[in-house]
Amino acid sequence: MNGRSQTNSARDIVLSRIRDALTQAPTPAVVVPRDYRTGRVLPDDERLALFTGRLLDYRARVIPCTADRTAETIAQVLREHGAHRVGVPAGLDARWLAGYVGEVRQDGPDVPPAQLDTLDAVVTASAAGCAETGTIFLDGSPGQGRRALSLVPDLHLCVVDLSTVGAGVPEAMARLVPERPTTLISGPSATSDIELERVEGVHGPRTLVVVIRTDG
Repeated sequence: MNGRSQTNSARDIVLSRIRDALTQAPTPAVVVPRDYRTGRVLPDDERLALFTGRLLDYRARVIPCTADRTAETIAQVLREHGAHRVGVPAGLDARWLAGYVGEVRQDGPDVPPAQLDTLDAVVTASAAGCAETGTIFLDGSPGQGRRALSLVPDLHLCVVDLSTVGAGVPEAMARLVPERPTTLISGPSATSDIELERVEGVHGPRTLVVVIRTDG
């Protein structure tokens, strides 16, 4: 049997199996157990310490503050990083930028990614956080914006309310809406080559600053 005949024979076998499978009765739905451990609760101070420690492990900068100092803290961070042009999602609380003296550019779906690259920083809110893994969740809500906005600028300043930080993954996931586009952030973007040389800023922001509002 030549190569062409072998190919045709293999194809016929595959197609025959597909036809047989399509004519069979539908397979009953598989029931996946969802009895994950849930309801884990940690006091605020323990949750803050755990979340902060994980973020620091990822080389993020963490600044706890009270809600009434949000604008002051954001302005100080942006000033320290020399951020003259800052991008914000359309629904970000305008009061958060009250102390900032640079240029604020509001993002939107019509803004091309190339223009996002001209920004010095981006300021967003967040949907939830996970203390156990040090992960921040963005879901595209008005105060968080589209995914590109949080990935292109080199500095991402993210405001997280401690009240939205779950102790573990199940508790954090329970705060999310499954239908929303979710971005998971665990520290600044980083990768390592085969010699384990860490390089930051390859797939996203080189610098991540997390402002945790302890009474939020």
